[in-house]
Amino acid sequence: MIKRIIFLFWGLFLFALGIVLTVKSNLGTAPWDVLHLGLINYLPVTMGEVSQMTGILVILLSWILGVKPGWGSVANMYFIGFFIDIIMASGWIPGPQQWFFQLVMLLAGVWIIGWASYFYLTAAFGAGPRDSFMVGAIQKTGWPVWKVRTILESAVAAIGYSLGGPIGIGTIIVALTLGPSIQWAFSIMGKRAQDIEHDPLVFWRRRTVVSDNQR
Repeated sequence: MIKRIIFLFWGLFLFALGIVLTVKSNLGTAPWDVLHLGLINYLPVTMGEVSQMTGILVILLSWILGVKPGWGSVANMYFIGFFIDIIMASGWIPGPQQWFFQLVMLLAGVWIIGWASYFYLTAAFGAGPRDSFMVGAIQKTGWPVWKVRTILESAVAAIGYSLGGPIGIGTIIVALTLGPSIQWAFSIMGKRAQDIEHDPLVFWRRRTVVSDNQR
């Protein structure tokens, strides 16, 4: 259990670090981060806080669609935003000015997010809010993964862009390389994400009353 908890929080920290690197590259970010950065133009919150707010909303929507969150889903919602704000406030990741170093930073962020996904998913405490929402949408519509993910992330990016979020070549690069980066990390470790059995989110357990005749 301790190893799983370490994997969970190490993965969430790495995920936040990867997000910050893609943002600091200034080449464009992943669709959900386009939305987050767009929203902070209108809300008096940090990027981490708006990530937490959208995470809560997405968890609720996923639950409505029939996908119950795990403890990892809740931890994902809160701690990635928490770590994003800590890393951003520290100021130890500069924004490079030369295009080559911007690209290197962006790709490093994608690579780190790939390993982050491996660690927090293999902890088996539940998928992230946005992945859970995607699964719920797939179950309800019956559409293939690529179609649901494309529609969902295109819509999120479009809303974020309309709010002033940054879309650029980096957005396309992230979209094309993030999946392979996650798959590469799992392949290196000899595991498959679909084989992981996640623990459900349980607030209480029903007590079974056994009568004397059943004992």
